Amino acid sequence: METDRLILRPWQESDAGILYKYAKDPEIGPAAGWPPHTSAEDSLDVIRTVFSAPETYAVVLKQTGEPVGSIGLLFREGSHVAGIRPDEAEIGYWIGKPCWGKGLIPEAVRCILHRCFTDLNISAVWGAYYDGNTKSRRVMEKCGFRFHHTEKGKTSPLGDGRTEHFMKITKEE
Repeated sequence: METDRLILRPWQESDAGILYKYAKDPEIGPAAGWPPHTSAEDSLDVIRTVFSAPETYAVVLKQTGEPVGSIGLLFREGSHVAGIRPDEAEIGYWIGKPCWGKGLIPEAVRCILHRCFTDLNISAVWGAYYDGNTKSRRVMEKCGFRFHHTEKGKTSPLGDGRTEHFMKITKEE
């Protein structure tokens, strides 16, 4: 899939080094609940497991051909949205710090939303962010998501308790 500035494509094993370059940053993963990558081998393992899931894409800059982030969908079995319906999905994304503030992730999110509502027959897309992750919240707001609810005391993948806010956009919206 393409946007004005991006190509969204499946992750490749050859991306492990560049993934590590961005995913090792301690300001990236922990805000989203995952640990910074510790090596290119760690990143390769993530590509082979997490990033090999359907509808998971590298966010690639057209200008350089370099993957600078990731975006993907989780469906009922993989989602952590309680009560998510079979015709709904949850979106997740991150982008490397050098690309912050350039509108690249909202551009990628809009592309994925178009895919959801046009090609995948999804009726609604959920997004979630942990308390304090205002960048992630702003992406969702820019893309038309609306606040739905908050859950306190959620255990993140890092094992700590957090407050998580859920947002949603429907096909009609």
